[in-house]
Amino acid sequence: MTWKAIGIFDSGVGGLTVLKEIFKVLPQEDTIYLGDTARVPYGTKSPQTVTRYAHEITTFLLKRDIKILVAACNTVSAVCLDSLKNRFDIPIVGVIEPGARRAASITRSGKVGVIGTEGTIKSSAYTKAIKRINPGIEVLTLACPLFVPLAEEGWVDNEVARLTARTYLLGLKNAGVDTLVLGCTHYPILKEIIAEVMGKDVTLVDSAEETAHSVAEILAGSNLLRPSSEKGNRHYFVTDVPAGFIRVGNRFLGGKLGDVHQVSLESP
Repeated sequence: MTWKAIGIFDSGVGGLTVLKEIFKVLPQEDTIYLGDTARVPYGTKSPQTVTRYAHEITTFLLKRDIKILVAACNTVSAVCLDSLKNRFDIPIVGVIEPGARRAASITRSGKVGVIGTEGTIKSSAYTKAIKRINPGIEVLTLACPLFVPLAEEGWVDNEVARLTARTYLLGLKNAGVDTLVLGCTHYPILKEIIAEVMGKDVTLVDSAEETAHSVAEILAGSNLLRPSSEKGNRHYFVTDVPAGFIRVGNRFLGGKLGDVHQVSLESP
């Protein structure tokens, strides 16, 4: 029997944190990752443009015979997940719903913080998703744009990172949130420093972890899991020269990526 792969995409390297969690939960699965590095970032683009990019990438990955698609990008998850689900006949998972579900289920005080990029926070996608589950939860949101370059630079445990985290997060901590959603796929790289600033009374929700669990549940429910005795192969594609993606990607995955191939989404 030929087993199909899990397809994962993001505008760049951030989605590798989701991929890393999928490796942990489903090491037997083949994965195909596409980083749209020629057109990153998505957060500054119009919803129409992001939707077009997401449709092009999904078409590319479907040609490589995937069985489930993970939109490992908060912007895509916020802007056009429904559009993808309506057009493509394949299970599609975003990163917002799994994180929102987890946050709603564990908050004790009913006060949840969400941090993300400007685009994700402006979209109110996490607030809407959490309030759909429990309208009584108070959601406090905050854009933390400097976390992305810090993560990519590997500045995750120095004074610059510490000061930045304190400057951003102390207001949320003082507001009394007991749960904090890491609403950007770069932020798990800074998890330790974020936890340090927020203190032990605040539970962090890593959307990457929750998304990986959702993928495992969907595949198990559809009888699409590969036998656990198998070992998965990993394939990486980017839309611009791979050098920068490889440099940062090795840091995000905590190991070597292997071969990364440059592709054009316009090509057949």
